[in-house]
Order: sequence, then structure tokens, then C-alpha cells
Amino acid sequence: KVPTLKPDDVERIHYAGEILRSQLNNPPSLIGLARLAQINDHKLKVGFRQVFGTTVFGYLHNCRMERSRQLLESGDITVANAAQIVGFTSRSHFAVAFRKKFGINPGIYRKHKCSVV
Repeated sequence: KVPTLKPDDVERIHYAGEILRSQLNNPPSLIGLARLAQINDHKLKVGFRQVFGTTVFGYLHNCRMERSRQLLESGDITVANAAQIVGFTSRSHFAVAFRKKFGINPGIYRKHKCSVV
């Protein structure tokens, strides 16, 4: 049985999501995030699945991918810079993750989006 979250817990989980979105390139650890959101780590993990439909790491990953897509769409930034801004140390790991998420190589995506404007 999945425990029901109190409104206060849901608020803390949303706050934890905000923290992750604001610190994509250097997110806190799970325990650190739980402390910042003032919720225990177990409730944070269970709550993330209930509130966002994914794990804490999955949520962070999705936010990173979405932000990198926005950065590349702007056309003002290189693939390497986009990867670095969202917290990827390896450009090749970023390219693999981007392809997996969006079905297109980030460099091709950037060129295509820039030429459409």
C-alpha cells in the first residue's frame, strides 16, 4: 500500500523539484535535497513517484534534457556549452542522453532549429 501524502508533504516535494530545477548543473545529493526540503529521504523518494510519476533522478534527468533542448533552440549556444550548463561533464554522454530522449542528435537539432527561424 502506498502511503497517502499530506498536503504539507506534497508542498515539500514540489519545493524539492524547484531546488533541482534551479541547480541542474550541481544538484544536491538525495539526502541533501531531503534536508533542504525538510522531508525524510524515504518520503521524498516515494512522494516524487506519486507527485511527478518518476524517481528523483529521473525528474532531474528530464529537467536537464528539457533545459538543454531550450538552450539549443535559442541557437546562441554550442552543444558542449548546453551540456555543461545542465550538468553533463561528458559531451558524448550528453549526446547519447539527448538522442535517447528526443530521437535526434543535439547538433542536428540545434542546426535544424536555427535554420527554421
